[in-house]
Amino acid sequence: MFDLNTFKDPKRARKLIGAIEAVAPEHATLMEVCGTHTVSIARFGIRNVMPAGTRLASGPGCPVCVTANEDIDVAIALARTPDAIITTFGDMTRVPGSTSSLNKEKAQGRDIRVVYSPLDALAVAKANPERQVIFLGVGFETTTPLVAIAIKRAKAEGLANFSVYAACKNMPNALDVLMGDPELKVDALILPGHVSTIIGMEPYRFLAEKYRIPGVIAGFEPLDILDALLMIFRQLSEGRADIENAYARGVMPHGNEVALAAIDEVFETCTVSWRGLGPIEGSGYRIREEFAAYDAMRRFAPTVEETREHKGCRCGDVLRGIMTPAECPLFRKACSPENPIGPCMVSSEGSCAAYYRYY
Repeated sequence: MFDLNTFKDPKRARKLIGAIEAVAPEHATLMEVCGTHTVSIARFGIRNVMPAGTRLASGPGCPVCVTANEDIDVAIALARTPDAIITTFGDMTRVPGSTSSLNKEKAQGRDIRVVYSPLDALAVAKANPERQVIFLGVGFETTTPLVAIAIKRAKAEGLANFSVYAACKNMPNALDVLMGDPELKVDALILPGHVSTIIGMEPYRFLAEKYRIPGVIAGFEPLDILDALLMIFRQLSEGRADIENAYARGVMPHGNEVALAAIDEVFETCTVSWRGLGPIEGSGYRIREEFAAYDAMRRFAPTVEETREHKGCRCGDVLRGIMTPAECPLFRKACSPENPIGPCMVSSEGSCAAYYRYY
């Protein structure tokens, strides 16, 4: 067992900050990919203790935030399926689609329920055998194995009233597109801890080999992040570009082979759209033919309205790391947690929500 208080030791933090200052280059832009890192960096004031020439940019690491408007519109269309129960994670209910949201649909009488796991959605299906239960499968590699297991269990148990809208994504392909963006100038990446517990270290190797970008996998406590930053700055000062692991207590080099096997059994990769990044080949998961009976899109073929983007919302540019939330003209004005215009203000992992709360 780990005592997490040891990762908040102020004496160790001061030593790490001093070591960072000693090796940091004059100027460096680092991107934290994970939304949980964005929140932790803001919550613990880590931006405030960085060397003067260091910029920490937020990236596309919030799964709700990168879900494209068209996917939100599909979820809303599925919610309008007669006598269906929609099950989803809480943040998804508040994200605005083109003209509605799941919360608005619920207010109009649609049955939309918040669950904490895809397996909870299975329980809803078992408790309501006369109704169709649809789970909105949004997330990265951390969530995808559980979605796969839920589909496998539904098939094994012969649950005919359970299906999934597959909108899960994988991180490495998005990072490949992001690092090739000419508008984005990033010197190194703080790599996601949660995702890496599943995929391990090797899928990031291309960052060092193709782009000469150092990357360090980090945990989420203050000392976890400072340790990772020190490793990054040492690479930069030595002119190295490697993939390193500062979260060894949670991440094995080859990831979680059981979880990866579950993903591969149920899903195949496909092209999907990311908010701010557009369509990315191989970055999404669709349900394999063997499990097609549990694919909500094939089962219901909903009529989806034409997608419209919200004028003035700059969530896409925030997710690309080319602007901060405060630079969006709607931030703290038309857009707030009480009245979110874009998903970056909705999600608990969203950059805009973190900036609103902590800066």
